[in-house]
This record gives sequence, C-alpha cells and structure tokens, in this order.
Amino acid sequence: MGYFIEVEPNVNLYVEDVNPGSCKTIVFIHGWPANHRMFEYQFDQLPAMGYRCIGIDLRGFGNSDKPWRGYDYDQSADDIRCVVDALGLENFVLGGHSTGGGIVIRYMARHNGYGVAKLALFAAAAPSLIQRPYFPHGLRKEDVDKMIQDTLNDRPKMLRGFGDMFFFQYVSQPFSDWFFQLGLQAAGWSTAAVANSWLDEERLFADLEAICVPTLILHGIHDRVCLFPLAIAQHEGIKNSKLVPFKYSGHGLFYDQRDKFNKELVQFVEE
Repeated sequence: MGYFIEVEPNVNLYVEDVNPGSCKTIVFIHGWPANHRMFEYQFDQLPAMGYRCIGIDLRGFGNSDKPWRGYDYDQSADDIRCVVDALGLENFVLGGHSTGGGIVIRYMARHNGYGVAKLALFAAAAPSLIQRPYFPHGLRKEDVDKMIQDTLNDRPKMLRGFGDMFFFQYVSQPFSDWFFQLGLQAAGWSTAAVANSWLDEERLFADLEAICVPTLILHGIHDRVCLFPLAIAQHEGIKNSKLVPFKYSGHGLFYDQRDKFNKELVQFVEE
C-alpha cells in the first residue's frame, strides 16, 4: 500500500508499505537520483519471506513533493524521523543506498538512532563522496561540479551517462530505460541541490562514531560512483560493523547481485 505522510506544512513524502502486518520491518532509503522503486527486486522477494518492506521517496524525488528548498542531509534525516513517528516504527532495520546511505548515517547521529535496531549501508556515499585533503578516496570535486552543471543544462543526457556507469553486470536496454525513468521522476532543482550537498557535507566522519547498533556494509568492488575505499572507511569508523564485498557488482549491487544482496540482508536481519 502507498500513502503520503506530511513532514512539514505543504511537504508530503510518498511511502510504499508492503506486508504491513509483519513485525520484521526494513526501511529502505534510495540513492540519488532515483526513488524507492530502485529496490523493486528486494520488494519482490522479501515480503514473501515475512518481512515488512517500507520504501520512502525522499523529498524532491519519485512521488514525493518537490519543494524548492530542504535538500541537505539534516533535513532528509528529519523527514525520515517524521515517517518513523507517523508509522510508529520500532526495532526496525534502516537501510540506505548511496546518498541514502549518508542520510541514514546522519539519522543515526542526529536522532540517536531512534527506533533503529540495525543499520545497513548499500554502496553508501560516506564518509565523503568527494576527495578531500585528508580523504583521497572519493570522486574529484571537478567531476561533481560537472555533474551538477550537466543536470542544469541537459538532465536527460546526464542521467543516461550516470546510468551507464551504475551497473557492473549486463542490463538490458528496457531495464536501462526503466532506470532512466526513475531519475526523470525527480525535479531538476532537487537533483542538482542534493548533488551540491555532497560538496559541503563533511560531518559524516564524526557521525560514523555515533553509530552503536550492528551495521552491515554491502559494497561492490567495481563501484565507480562510491569507490570501494569508502566502504573500508565506513567499516573502520563504525563499531560492530561487518563489511561484505560484492565481487561482481558496481554501484547498483542491489541488482547486479540481487540474490546475494537479498541473502546477506536477510541473514543480517535474523542474526
């Protein structure tokens, strides 16, 4: 079932809630510039295994409202808290992909992990998506600047290029077209604003230290967006974390190795 939850006046987020009768809940936070539908191949399988799967379209993306402002990590974390409160969620697993991974880390620090029993990071954009003087492992700032300009000048072309570097395994043209449409559902201004937030977001280094729940880190070794050294930094920075490299995956490990992805996630939930 799908519904809208108000997170501030005149701003509503779309939430997909599958198998709401289950007491085993996994909340999925999508990456840039897609929406909750990127987890289709998890939502196809996990509810049949007894899990409640909740997908949230972040503001500016998917079916959620697209206000002009509010695209920093703090606001996104606060939006998630509003959904958690509205649904009365407790003892759930919180998972985030790419930028969504950075946002769930911010949620853990900013809201003291409210309601979260376990954390799962999927190719997370943390502790920094871009290279910094003290962190050489991310993308070059110039490449992100270009991505932002391409978003504002020719967003469909930018999305095609981004999709081409997203997966490591072969994807069919129809699948590529479907994934492209996920990005088009976002607003251009929100797509650019979130990308711009990567440049200034440095607090995730400290946020990692605030995580005190068991944490699963799934990351493709061929990831060209969030490079694999980011996963190593996450593992080193989060106590009680487990890193599982995906040898045949890029940034889209939830599809590249979907069976392994689902198996590792379920095993982690049940531990």
